[in-house]
Amino acid sequence: MLTIINAQIITPFRIIKNGWLQAKGPTIVAMGDEKDKPNLKHVNEKVIDAGGLYLSPGFIDLHVHGGGGADFMDNEVDAYFTVAETHVKYGTTSMLPTTLTSDRKALLDTFAVYDEVLNASNKGVRFLGLHLEGPYFAMNQRGAQDPRYIRNPDRREYLDILKNYGHLIARWSAAPELPGALELALYLNRMGVIASIAHTDAVYDDILKAVENGYTLATHLYSGMSGMTRKDSYRYAGAIESCLLIDDIDVEIIADGVHLPEPFLKLICKIKSKDSIILTTDAMRAAGMPEGKSILGGKSTGLEVIVEDGVAKLPDRSSFAGSVATADRLIRTMVNVAEVDLSTAVQMLTLNPARIINCAKFMGTIAVGKNADLVLFDEDINVKSTIIRGKVVYRN
Repeated sequence: MLTIINAQIITPFRIIKNGWLQAKGPTIVAMGDEKDKPNLKHVNEKVIDAGGLYLSPGFIDLHVHGGGGADFMDNEVDAYFTVAETHVKYGTTSMLPTTLTSDRKALLDTFAVYDEVLNASNKGVRFLGLHLEGPYFAMNQRGAQDPRYIRNPDRREYLDILKNYGHLIARWSAAPELPGALELALYLNRMGVIASIAHTDAVYDDILKAVENGYTLATHLYSGMSGMTRKDSYRYAGAIESCLLIDDIDVEIIADGVHLPEPFLKLICKIKSKDSIILTTDAMRAAGMPEGKSILGGKSTGLEVIVEDGVAKLPDRSSFAGSVATADRLIRTMVNVAEVDLSTAVQMLTLNPARIINCAKFMGTIAVGKNADLVLFDEDINVKSTIIRGKVVYRN
């Protein structure tokens, strides 16, 4: 039994002052406020006095490439655990390991390694399925994705992948305007895989068709997306405006304060409901590491980048090349820069992503019967403890 007392418990509805919580094994079994605090004399009970710290559900990152000097595209079991051990220090308790556009062999290697990871003994961060970012992208919106491997959807290729590895995939990001991309979404929906709009030159009519065919999420809104464009003197809404306008599209944002400065964060929060915004790190291997040279993607095949000013850039500084954000930074930015309240910011990194991946019955909020995946942090969002399955896995 784990008991936490004297905590400010963050729920989607309120912050419980002087709250307490009990977990038996991996599950929350009781919680409340000061007036009904439990008897703490049970044998073998571990008690944590939070001392007024905030208690949040564990952070759920639906888009993360690496951290701690490792990247999932290294295709090594140890890399997965290095990334997980890095991000757990900042409150992440669940994640979708994310690929980059690559050749077929590297992608198949990813499936094999991820399957091995799932069969390994892991008492830390939960891996909830792979997020395939690419290779079906618009070349003009590739960003730092390797252009050698960008291509249109190949029906034979993706059907083979879904047949053999669909059980390992939680999400697939693609440009919906490409030939064959709408059919791809239909198959993804049949397999229970999230179809996400990404690295796209789509205009409003394309996005409408995408939604009608099963695309429900926008990958890192504003990054790798078309904005308002002109054709023969007429203006057309790009993917950015379309995803903001259409209520049926949830939007993922890199809330590091660099990819999206203050005006953009505030605009998104003004237009989209708080229930449809998902925070993500989109972190690459340099997350949690000193600034300087790094590699985006696999260590043997990736692109050289430079990390400075809290973001990764291409060496010529012509484009961002990935984020080095951690989950605590996302919450801090939303509170201090976007000026949303703490409960809402936490919801965007807990309940909202849990709903997107159909795991809200088990995680994303602090409630009886939910997973005991929890984070204790101070008023400056400095993480003090991370708890997964009712066990303290990190303490600062």
